[in-house]
Amino acid sequence: MVIGVGNGWRGDDGAGLAVARRVRELAPAGVEVREVEGDATALVDAWSGAARVVVVDAAESGAPPGTVQRFDARSQPLPVRSLRSSTHAFGVSDAVELARALRRLPDRLDVYAIEGASFTAGERLSPAVERAVDELATALASARR
Repeated sequence: MVIGVGNGWRGDDGAGLAVARRVRELAPAGVEVREVEGDATALVDAWSGAARVVVVDAAESGAPPGTVQRFDARSQPLPVRSLRSSTHAFGVSDAVELARALRRLPDRLDVYAIEGASFTAGERLSPAVERAVDELATALASARR
């Protein structure tokens, strides 16, 4: 399962959603793709019953725009300061820790964070983020699971 997280109306905050949409176009049958906008607590229900989950979100850590970081969320907590919070201030890191406390994490949970450049309302993805979205979506769609 691939889950894209973000806000498609806030520039690079839509990176996770863009990856999900691209994976949906490229992936073979049987790969479930979902999108979560708004409150990240919806992730806990979105991945319910899935053994292997990839979550993609935007990041704001100070790395160069378009940088992709991968985190194994089963093995350790995510870096809260790097992953961008939702408009409700409850982000992917918080949702993962809530699921960990509730014992509702999938067997494997990889989180990819794409470093954004601009999170301005009404903007499109920046060129560096667009390139990262295409590369990550292609890699995820073609990966052997």
